[in-house]
Amino acid sequence: MIEIIPAIDIIAGSCVRLEKGDFTTSKIYNTNPVDVAKRFADAGLKLLHLVDLDGAKCGKVMNLKVLENIAKATNLIIDFGGGIRTFEDAEMVLNAGAKMVNLGSMAVKNPHIAQRILDHFGADYVILGADVKDECIAVSGWTEEASISLWEFLQDWIARGIEKVCCTDVSKDGMLSGPAFDLYATIRDDYPYLKLIASGGISNIDDVYKLNELGIPAVIIGKAIYEGKISLEDITNKFIVFN
Repeated sequence: MIEIIPAIDIIAGSCVRLEKGDFTTSKIYNTNPVDVAKRFADAGLKLLHLVDLDGAKCGKVMNLKVLENIAKATNLIIDFGGGIRTFEDAEMVLNAGAKMVNLGSMAVKNPHIAQRILDHFGADYVILGADVKDECIAVSGWTEEASISLWEFLQDWIARGIEKVCCTDVSKDGMLSGPAFDLYATIRDDYPYLKLIASGGISNIDDVYKLNELGIPAVIIGKAIYEGKISLEDITNKFIVFN
């Protein structure tokens, strides 16, 4: 059964959502992310995908305090991404309350540092962020497109020891148009042992059912929750909130 992971994206301390990673489309849903996290925890959810969008854009962790406050106020198991560019950044984020770091841009631009983090903390503590535009990896808050294909990227990092991958089709993210089912099915078929986390485009509970039928291990849901397309009751009554 698929695991459900709610998302909180942060800009200037507020909970926001973007469309296709475009910062000009930012919409604030709550100015207190801790309240949002508490609502997830109170509903019975156990996991949280927390993204520092300011950090992703500027290349430096900017919303560490939000992470600290959520970790103190809830028992959510948090994976954190955005702005992690050094080993010390990863260490700082884990010390601040995250249980996992999500490495995307670093894994492309500074793979030796990402490898050091993976080797030091272990595969349980590291998620590879594979953000995709036209099957090429996007970095720096999706403002740049790298020259490496998704398939090269996955093959390389699986060989390096990665076991968890969060894959987002940028064209789907925040659009409520349905996820990239074919893309996730292909990854699942090629790498059945990978802990694949689907992200982007979830529009209703039927999308989650379909991903579950495809055998996708986990899915991140953001805008569909905030827009009321999927209720927390639907999630907690019908799916695994933590395996």
